[in-house]
Parts: sequence; C-alpha cells; structure tokens
Amino acid sequence: MNTTTTTAVPARTHLPDAPAPDVSAPDGQAPEALVREHAHRVRRHVAQMCANPEGGHLGGSVSMAEILATLYHAVLRVDPGDPAAPDRDVLILSKGHGALGLYAALAGRGFFPEELLSDYGNPDSPLTAHPNPAVPGVEMPTGSLGHGLALGVGTALDFRLSGADRRCFVVLGDGELQEGSVWEAAMMASALHLDQLVAVVDANGLQITGPVTAAMGEPGLAERWRGFGWAVHEVDGHDPAALRAAFCSTPDGDGRPAVVLARTVKGRGFPQVEGQARSHYARLTDRQVKRALRLLESEQRRSSGL
Repeated sequence: MNTTTTTAVPARTHLPDAPAPDVSAPDGQAPEALVREHAHRVRRHVAQMCANPEGGHLGGSVSMAEILATLYHAVLRVDPGDPAAPDRDVLILSKGHGALGLYAALAGRGFFPEELLSDYGNPDSPLTAHPNPAVPGVEMPTGSLGHGLALGVGTALDFRLSGADRRCFVVLGDGELQEGSVWEAAMMASALHLDQLVAVVDANGLQITGPVTAAMGEPGLAERWRGFGWAVHEVDGHDPAALRAAFCSTPDGDGRPAVVLARTVKGRGFPQVEGQARSHYARLTDRQVKRALRLLESEQRRSSGL
C-alpha cells in the first residue's frame, strides 16, 4: 500500500479552512516530480484531443503544461468536489486558445473524469475550443485576447473589499501583451495595490504569425512590468520547483501585484514542431498521435531518471 507525504504550502491566515492545494506525493515522491508527471499527462491529453477532426491549439497548450500543473497541484487552493467554493483561489486563462491545456489540467486535478476529454469538439460537449464555464473549474470564458487581466483586476479587488484571503492568477501569452487593454489593467492593478493578483506570462516567444519580436520588436518584458509598478519574477517555465517558489513568494508584503515571466518553448514535447510557430494549431493523424505519445513517454522516463 502506498504511503502519502505532504509538503506544506505557506499558510494564509484569514481562511484556515480553505481548500488545500494537492501537494501530496505517493511513496515519498517530491512534489516537483508529481507536478512533472501531471505536466506529461497534460501533453498526452492535448495530443489526443488534437486528433479530433477539427484539430486544436497544440503549441500554446503544451508550452504551459508545467505552469498549469504547478498551479493546480502545488499552489492553488481549490476543491474539485466544490468548484465554486467561496474560499477558493481563482485561475483565469486569458490566453483562451490554450483551453486544451486547461481542460487536461482540470481533469488531472479531479474536476471531471479524464475520460471525458475524448469528447472534445463534439457538438454536445462543453469542451469547446476556448474556455467554457460549463466545464467544472473553468472560471470565465476567454479567447478574445487582452481581457483576462482586467477580469483578474476586478476579481482581486473583490477579494480585497470582502476581506477574503484568496488569490487570483491570470495566465497570459507574450503575444497577447501587444493588446493595449493588458497595460490598462496592469496600470490599474498597481494603482490599487492589488497584491492578491498574480499575472503569469507564458513567454514562449512565438505567436501565430511568427516570433513575437518580429511583431513588436524586443519586448523587454521585465522592465516594462516593473515600469507599471509590478513585482517581477523571471523563471524557467518548465521547472516546477522554480515556478512553485515564484508563485508561493507572492504577495511579498509591499502591496504590489506580481508577474511571473515563465520562459517556455512553444510545442514543448513535440520535437517535429517544438519551438516553431506552425505548432500553434494542429490536426494530428492517428499515426502522429501514436508517435507523439511514444516520444512523450520516453521524455517522461528520462526526466524521472528511469
């Protein structure tokens, strides 16, 4: 019989009975190893969903696999049995085209059976191409880029006004930062000292048209966010330990909202399209899915030292 060990997450004081993050790992396994396992599962599920006749947004869904796995299994206080729990933390996927990754992460956390992921794209399925609040665990519908951070500002302000010890995480794409509404929201969050708000940028360097820098020049993301009054953390977006440390270090007590710039690789885990803009959207054949699953299995074995 497996034993279970638990690693504590820094406590927050106002809601001692808040739902806890899933930081238990079987057989003494480190939480980071558990997160990596769930990130691999996210990628496998995304590959299978991209075999749907309509295909799916592959590259940006798998680039944030470790981000979502770390949040759902080591940081967020959520209860899959009660998705609307009043004391839960909130995650908003502003880069709504990454919905496949979000659905896979939610299923892996237990919000709904993983078997239902195979219904993606079916006419009667709530698993649509962009986040659908009919899916347990999805907080808000997104997809039109640039609006998620403003929703996060309103959510964090609500937490402040109600005295709730909760946090709101907003996951954005680096191409999405070309939307002016992002910076309007960033300015407001800083002015209101919303330190319960954390923006997470999946900085994979690519958008559908090619490199982000080709569209807007060198982004200078860290300097830009600091200029708007945010605390900035720069990490390897495929390193669960670094991600968890950054997420758990906020708020840092000075009243600033925080942004985690997670450097990632678009299409991570799919060598044929890894780091390429053409990974943005894919329709995989059964043969391609089988090959992808074999490669992902090999990568998982290497990362776990087997």
